[in-house]
Amino acid sequence: MRGKTVVASGATSGIGEVAAVELARRGARIVFVARDARRAEATLAKLEAAAPGRGHQVHIADLSRVAEAKRVGAEIAAAEPRIDVLINNAGAIFSDRRVTSEGLELTFALNHMAYFALTAALRDRLVGSAPARVVSTASAAHAGARLDFDDLQCAKGYGGWKAYNRSKLANILFTRELAKRLAGTGVTANCLHPGVVASRFADDAGGWTGRLFPLFKRFAISPTQGADTIVYLASSPEVEGVSGEYFAKRRVKAPSPAARDDAAAARLWAMSEAIANIPLPMGEA
Repeated sequence: MRGKTVVASGATSGIGEVAAVELARRGARIVFVARDARRAEATLAKLEAAAPGRGHQVHIADLSRVAEAKRVGAEIAAAEPRIDVLINNAGAIFSDRRVTSEGLELTFALNHMAYFALTAALRDRLVGSAPARVVSTASAAHAGARLDFDDLQCAKGYGGWKAYNRSKLANILFTRELAKRLAGTGVTANCLHPGVVASRFADDAGGWTGRLFPLFKRFAISPTQGADTIVYLASSPEVEGVSGEYFAKRRVKAPSPAARDDAAAARLWAMSEAIANIPLPMGEA
């Protein structure tokens, strides 16, 4: 990773922060997006301690807003002459239905649309830096979920876990379609299940989810263990050229049948394009 630039979201705690610090130790320069300035400064200090003098950078943005994801993506693309790896890792779960200022259900907005909009903004820079990689954090929680294209925002019968599981299914479908659209460019796209990790995840969920999740964390793996496959996909020569796959514990794993539905992936892509108001398909040069 020496001399390479890694852009990451969700890097101020948990598996995202561990992955960023480990990649910095391996030689990378880290550019990350954070919502909370205080936590961002703490992460920046850890990066400087692990790998000083590389010019690690933080950009402040609320990725639950598509306009913010597009803005910060454009800023990063303008500031960075090359991007070797993009890690999409921001995500959360909410027990009650919340709507962003743009009118999107918050889980869908943060867990899926942020990945889509940030990747779109950085696409050209990634292609220009090829070989490059896009690594997105999904979850085994996608199993059993199905997208309702008439109700992507979960306005009918919202449930926190239902919305989360659907968003993780969306991550895998997004990765499959992205890999197709990037074929031949030298940029690969893969996603992963990190495991059930003891981190800040679900701390702001509220309701029963927020109260019960601390119990689950007693049996969870550490952030270091959870970050392992992220680091592997971002840096290992073993996965050079591998694209469109879902990984768990460093190995390709077959996701659910719904996650292998290419028609659903294409439909989700088209709807995401419309929501993000991105005029050109990302597959076009």
